[in-house]
Amino acid sequence: MSLFKIAGLAAVLLLGACATTGPDTTATPSPQTTTSTPAPRSSDGLTLQSSRELKRPAPAPAAAARATERSADNNSPLSPIDTQSLSSRTVVALAPPADLWERIRRGYAMPDLQNDLVHDREQWYATRPDYIFRMTERSKKYLFHIVEELEVRGMPTELALLPFIESAFNPQAVSGAKAAGMWQFMPATGKYFELKQNTFRDDRRDVLASTRAALDYLQKLYGMFGDWHLALAAYNWGEGSVQRAVGKNKRAGLATSYVDLNMPMETRFYVPKLQAVKNIVSNPAQFGSKLPLIENHPYFQTVTIRRDIDVALAAKLAEVPVDDFKALNPSINRPVILAAGTPQILLPWDNAEVFQSNLEAFGGGRLASWTAWVAPTTQRPADVAKRVGMSESELRSMNNIPPRVLIRAGSTLLVPRSANMQDVTVKVADNGQLSLAPEVVLKRSTVRASKGETVASIARKYKVSAATVAEWNKVSASASFKAGQHVVVYLPAGKGHARTVSAKAGGKHAGTKVAAKSGHAAAAKGKVTAKKSGKSSGTKLARH
Repeated sequence: MSLFKIAGLAAVLLLGACATTGPDTTATPSPQTTTSTPAPRSSDGLTLQSSRELKRPAPAPAAAARATERSADNNSPLSPIDTQSLSSRTVVALAPPADLWERIRRGYAMPDLQNDLVHDREQWYATRPDYIFRMTERSKKYLFHIVEELEVRGMPTELALLPFIESAFNPQAVSGAKAAGMWQFMPATGKYFELKQNTFRDDRRDVLASTRAALDYLQKLYGMFGDWHLALAAYNWGEGSVQRAVGKNKRAGLATSYVDLNMPMETRFYVPKLQAVKNIVSNPAQFGSKLPLIENHPYFQTVTIRRDIDVALAAKLAEVPVDDFKALNPSINRPVILAAGTPQILLPWDNAEVFQSNLEAFGGGRLASWTAWVAPTTQRPADVAKRVGMSESELRSMNNIPPRVLIRAGSTLLVPRSANMQDVTVKVADNGQLSLAPEVVLKRSTVRASKGETVASIARKYKVSAATVAEWNKVSASASFKAGQHVVVYLPAGKGHARTVSAKAGGKHAGTKVAAKSGHAAAAKGKVTAKKSGKSSGTKLARH
């Protein structure tokens, strides 16, 4: 046998022996095979958003995938093979995180803050283990989604702990400054980040929308300051405030890090609070705390709806308690879900398929018993209630209408839905607002017309329409009055009531005398409404 054949045979035997030493631990594990099928759609027009099988995936951690890629690169055909160490070498694959807490720990990427304020907050939390447990237990529904979104964006995973500081993971939380939701968005900031706020929903509370907006905002702030601690300070205090504080320190030749800035007490404690929670999550036993198990898989499934449906019925079809349904869909602030404005709902993962099956089998007729109604004119709540077939107390309760107000024209209210009504349109579902005006108590009065006085001139003097004056006096809008003729007007209480006013020549009401008579409120009859107070209509921006 030739020398070349002997050498070739030896090489084949050597490689064969290496191949049988054990399983190839560097090979990329094959992903779970799934069958793509069309999204099931019910006869009632509701569709499951996901086309995959309704089985919880076990997502492979990104770190393990990257390690596998590196291992494969090291065994490239272009790399020299060490035949002496090949059979004895052991490759350890990274195990997936045991739970979501471990996954969060692996993604820490922010510099640690160590100072007395951090230790102070650690002690505060450590002495309240029950509070920590309740807060973390509440986060179970939302935390996986937040971590996933952070990893997709390449952001530090400790930011998933920020809602602990903002709201204790309560999506219904509202601050004294009117910030709302898990991430505590102010109304104006929420609108800037495209969070809808109307009669039927408030996306500042929505799990998906508010998380998207919060991470968008945090990325924007990090891009501005290049420092996560300053970005967090700006999230709490406002980007302009942090910029001014940084500029002030620069002009004074001082350092501009988070701990060096002059900030309000709330902002000074903000990052230390997050650092304290981060430290507790890193080592709960050290602080005498216990974290509830949060498995490393999705908690909820997204379901698309195409028909208006009552909240209570949706929860019933999904076989989940109404409170649990509302916890996953906290942006819905009415007892009905309007498909045109809220095309998706969240359900616990295992209940999404249950919902679909029950919906297809549902034979109870209409899905929604409420609808939206737009007021054509400014009216009293009592008149609106009579028109839509409700009691006044029910109308006020359902639409949060306080006493002594009028419902302005164009306001959108929730009213009972009759059998022949169509689903609410996109325009109404997306833009519905309730606008109220103080109900002005008017007193019936009479004025004495001067020479040449007309309906139009009386209307101008009292800042009402000519049609209103004409209605008060049962005349046409183009009528004239004789000199000295008594003209009926309705004036706000306190203006000319119980006295006679004789206007001087050249005055605002020259040649007109007013004699007030007792009467009762006639807001509807007089069609006079006051402008909404600037105090209540303005928005005060605080924090973010």
